[in-house]
Amino acid sequence: NVIVFLVTLGVAIFGNILFRGFLSVIPILIAVIAGYVAAFCLGILDFSQVAAASWFALPNFQPAKFDMGAILMILPVLLVITSEHIGHQVVTGKIIGRDLLKDPGLHRSLFGDNFSTMLSGLIGSVPTTTYGENIGVMAVTKVYSVRVIAGAAVLSIICSFVGKLSMLIQTIPGPVIGGISFLLYGMIGASGIRILVDAQVDYGKSRNLTLTSVV
Repeated sequence: NVIVFLVTLGVAIFGNILFRGFLSVIPILIAVIAGYVAAFCLGILDFSQVAAASWFALPNFQPAKFDMGAILMILPVLLVITSEHIGHQVVTGKIIGRDLLKDPGLHRSLFGDNFSTMLSGLIGSVPTTTYGENIGVMAVTKVYSVRVIAGAAVLSIICSFVGKLSMLIQTIPGPVIGGISFLLYGMIGASGIRILVDAQVDYGKSRNLTLTSVV
């Protein structure tokens, strides 16, 4: 739905530019709410699954088992997200004005990322990954506190046990997510361009232009 997409994207953009005070910290949340309300007014939401869900629900954990086929399928993904982790560290460091490759250090952040992947595998889940969308959120809100991120993580874990809330979140339509993602991924791309500009990359060379285009 293009209307819902544009409402969400428009509120996020203008909110980031015009909001002041506390509202300037939560333009993404306000945009999601605005897009959700627009979707409700257009009658594209279905709350039947929310009504059927229980208030308390346990996540569907799976027991660990050795499956070589699954290992060979997931291993390339793990290598990709490890590379993604390094890129995210560089971009995040530029946004917050701190060299994260040195403090706390790439070796520590990579260990934490892959250790969480190991724990995830022990309960039958998939490799964990750093989310580029959150980098965009930090760039928009200017909130870089580790405590805020940790608090959001704890809140997310608690909310995962509330069945109706989990189903309500799943009713957020694709155009709302698309509108927000459009802005956030654009912010990530702009941050990457900033790194290239700071590094004075020579785009007179076709190799540099080709590699940047592929990325």
